[in-house]
Amino acid sequence: MGALFFVKHKPTCREIDIVKLTIYTDYSLRVLLYLASKPDATATITEITEYYNISRNHLVKVVHNLGIHEFIITSRGKNGGIRLARPAEDILLSDVVRKTEPDMDLLECFNPKTDNCVISPTCRLKSMLYEGRSAFMAVLEKNTLADAAGPITQAKSGEAVYVNISRLKR
Repeated sequence: MGALFFVKHKPTCREIDIVKLTIYTDYSLRVLLYLASKPDATATITEITEYYNISRNHLVKVVHNLGIHEFIITSRGKNGGIRLARPAEDILLSDVVRKTEPDMDLLECFNPKTDNCVISPTCRLKSMLYEGRSAFMAVLEKNTLADAAGPITQAKSGEAVYVNISRLKR
Protein backbone atom coordinates (compact mmCIF):
# COMPACT_ATOMS: atom_id res chain seq x y z
CA MET A 1 0.00 0.00 0.00
CA GLY A 2 1.29 3.47 -0.79
CA ALA A 3 2.25 5.85 1.93
CA LEU A 4 -0.58 7.88 3.36
CA PHE A 5 0.37 10.53 5.86
CA PHE A 6 -1.53 11.95 8.76
CA VAL A 7 -1.17 12.87 12.41
CA LYS A 8 1.17 10.81 14.60
CA HIS A 9 0.27 13.03 17.55
CA LYS A 10 -1.27 16.47 17.79
CA PRO A 11 1.56 18.95 17.43
CA THR A 12 1.33 22.51 18.66
CA CYS A 13 2.09 25.48 16.41
CA ARG A 14 5.68 25.26 17.67
CA GLU A 15 6.08 21.58 16.87
CA ILE A 16 5.07 20.02 13.57
CA ASP A 17 5.47 16.28 13.21
CA ILE A 18 5.41 14.05 10.14
CA VAL A 19 1.80 13.64 9.21
CA LYS A 20 0.51 10.08 9.32
CA LEU A 21 -2.73 8.11 9.35
CA THR A 22 -3.52 6.19 12.52
CA ILE A 23 -2.94 2.44 12.78
CA TYR A 24 -6.73 2.08 12.99
CA THR A 25 -7.13 3.61 9.53
CA ASP A 26 -4.18 1.61 8.22
CA TYR A 27 -5.79 -1.64 9.38
CA SER A 28 -9.16 -0.56 7.99
CA LEU A 29 -7.62 0.04 4.59
CA ARG A 30 -5.76 -3.29 4.75
CA VAL A 31 -8.99 -5.18 5.49
CA LEU A 32 -10.74 -3.49 2.60
CA LEU A 33 -7.81 -4.10 0.23
CA TYR A 34 -7.78 -7.77 1.21
CA LEU A 35 -11.51 -8.09 0.58
CA ALA A 36 -11.20 -6.22 -2.73
CA SER A 37 -8.65 -8.80 -3.87
CA LYS A 38 -11.31 -11.51 -3.33
CA PRO A 39 -14.54 -9.85 -4.49
CA ASP A 40 -16.57 -13.05 -4.77
CA ALA A 41 -15.33 -14.69 -1.57
CA THR A 42 -15.95 -14.38 2.14
CA ALA A 43 -12.89 -13.94 4.36
CA THR A 44 -12.40 -14.47 8.07
CA ILE A 45 -10.72 -12.21 10.59
CA THR A 46 -8.23 -15.00 11.33
CA GLU A 47 -7.35 -15.25 7.64
CA ILE A 48 -6.69 -11.51 7.43
CA THR A 49 -4.70 -11.33 10.67
CA GLU A 50 -2.47 -14.17 9.49
CA TYR A 51 -2.03 -12.62 6.06
CA TYR A 52 -0.94 -9.23 7.41
CA ASN A 53 0.54 -10.52 10.69
CA ILE A 54 -1.45 -8.04 12.76
CA SER A 55 -3.32 -8.19 16.08
CA ARG A 56 -6.62 -10.07 16.02
CA ASN A 57 -7.99 -7.92 18.88
CA HIS A 58 -7.37 -4.73 16.93
CA LEU A 59 -8.80 -6.22 13.76
CA VAL A 60 -12.03 -7.26 15.51
CA LYS A 61 -12.63 -3.61 16.44
CA VAL A 62 -11.75 -2.44 12.93
CA VAL A 63 -14.08 -4.99 11.30
CA HIS A 64 -16.90 -4.01 13.68
CA ASN A 65 -16.50 -0.34 12.71
CA LEU A 66 -16.31 -1.13 8.98
CA GLY A 67 -19.58 -3.05 9.36
CA ILE A 68 -21.26 -0.17 11.20
CA HIS A 69 -20.26 2.20 8.40
CA GLU A 70 -21.51 -0.28 5.77
CA PHE A 71 -18.18 -0.84 4.02
CA ILE A 72 -18.44 -4.57 4.74
CA ILE A 73 -21.07 -7.18 5.50
CA THR A 74 -20.39 -9.50 8.40
CA SER A 75 -22.01 -12.86 9.03
CA ARG A 76 -21.62 -15.13 12.04
CA GLY A 77 -21.61 -18.86 12.31
CA LYS A 78 -19.82 -21.83 10.83
CA ASN A 79 -19.85 -20.41 7.30
CA GLY A 80 -19.62 -16.80 8.44
CA GLY A 81 -17.09 -14.18 7.53
CA ILE A 82 -16.76 -10.75 6.00
CA ARG A 83 -17.02 -9.35 2.50
CA LEU A 84 -17.35 -5.97 0.84
CA ALA A 85 -20.83 -4.48 1.10
CA ARG A 86 -20.53 -3.00 -2.38
CA PRO A 87 -18.08 -3.14 -5.28
CA ALA A 88 -14.59 -1.75 -4.61
CA GLU A 89 -15.21 0.77 -7.40
CA ASP A 90 -17.96 2.32 -5.27
CA ILE A 91 -15.88 2.84 -2.11
CA LEU A 92 -14.01 6.15 -2.03
CA LEU A 93 -10.78 6.16 -0.04
CA SER A 94 -11.80 9.55 1.37
CA ASP A 95 -14.95 8.01 2.87
CA VAL A 96 -12.90 5.32 4.62
CA VAL A 97 -10.44 7.86 6.04
CA ARG A 98 -13.23 10.16 7.25
CA LYS A 99 -14.98 7.26 9.02
CA THR A 100 -11.83 5.86 10.64
CA GLU A 101 -9.73 8.89 11.60
CA PRO A 102 -10.70 10.37 14.99
CA ASP A 103 -10.27 13.89 13.61
CA MET A 104 -8.53 15.64 10.79
CA ASP A 105 -6.90 18.35 12.91
CA LEU A 106 -3.26 18.74 11.96
CA LEU A 107 -2.68 21.34 14.66
CA GLU A 108 -4.52 22.21 17.86
CA CYS A 109 -5.61 25.48 16.23
CA PHE A 110 -7.68 23.59 13.62
CA ASN A 111 -10.25 22.93 16.33
CA PRO A 112 -11.68 26.04 18.06
CA LYS A 113 -12.34 23.97 21.21
CA THR A 114 -8.65 23.08 21.64
CA ASP A 115 -7.03 26.19 20.17
CA ASN A 116 -4.78 27.63 22.88
CA CYS A 117 -2.07 28.92 20.58
CA VAL A 118 -1.20 32.58 21.21
CA ILE A 119 -0.27 33.24 17.57
CA SER A 120 -3.40 31.63 16.14
CA PRO A 121 -5.14 34.91 15.17
CA THR A 122 -2.21 35.99 12.97
CA CYS A 123 -0.65 32.64 12.02
CA ARG A 124 -0.37 31.95 8.29
CA LEU A 125 0.86 28.38 8.82
CA LYS A 126 -2.65 27.22 9.69
CA SER A 127 -4.04 28.18 6.27
CA MET A 128 -1.10 26.52 4.50
CA LEU A 129 -1.58 23.27 6.39
CA TYR A 130 -5.33 23.45 5.89
CA GLU A 131 -4.68 23.75 2.16
CA GLY A 132 -2.34 20.74 2.34
CA ARG A 133 -4.96 18.69 4.17
CA SER A 134 -7.55 19.67 1.57
CA ALA A 135 -5.21 18.59 -1.24
CA PHE A 136 -4.59 15.27 0.53
CA MET A 137 -8.32 14.62 0.84
CA ALA A 138 -8.90 15.72 -2.77
CA VAL A 139 -6.58 12.93 -3.94
CA LEU A 140 -8.49 10.41 -1.83
CA GLU A 141 -11.79 11.77 -3.21
CA LYS A 142 -10.64 10.85 -6.73
CA ASN A 143 -9.57 7.32 -5.86
CA THR A 144 -11.56 4.25 -4.99
CA LEU A 145 -10.70 1.05 -3.20
CA ALA A 146 -10.46 -0.59 -6.63
CA ASP A 147 -7.80 1.96 -7.65
CA ALA A 148 -5.78 1.15 -4.53
CA ALA A 149 -6.25 -2.60 -4.86
CA GLY A 150 -4.36 -2.71 -8.13
CA PRO A 151 -4.92 -3.43 -11.77
CA ILE A 152 -7.24 -6.05 -13.17
CA THR A 153 -5.78 -8.05 -16.04
CA GLN A 154 -7.36 -10.53 -18.39
CA ALA A 155 -6.51 -14.21 -18.03
CA LYS A 156 -6.29 -16.43 -21.13
CA SER A 157 -9.75 -17.81 -20.41
CA GLY A 158 -11.16 -14.28 -20.50
CA GLU A 159 -11.86 -14.16 -16.76
CA ALA A 160 -10.65 -11.20 -14.73
CA VAL A 161 -7.70 -11.83 -12.44
CA TYR A 162 -7.20 -9.56 -9.45
CA VAL A 163 -3.56 -8.70 -8.88
CA ASN A 164 -2.77 -8.52 -5.16
CA ILE A 165 -0.21 -5.73 -4.69
CA SER A 166 -0.18 -5.71 -0.90
CA ARG A 167 2.74 -8.16 -0.68
CA LEU A 168 5.02 -6.32 -3.14
CA LYS A 169 8.34 -5.08 -1.76
CA ARG A 170 8.49 -1.35 -1.19
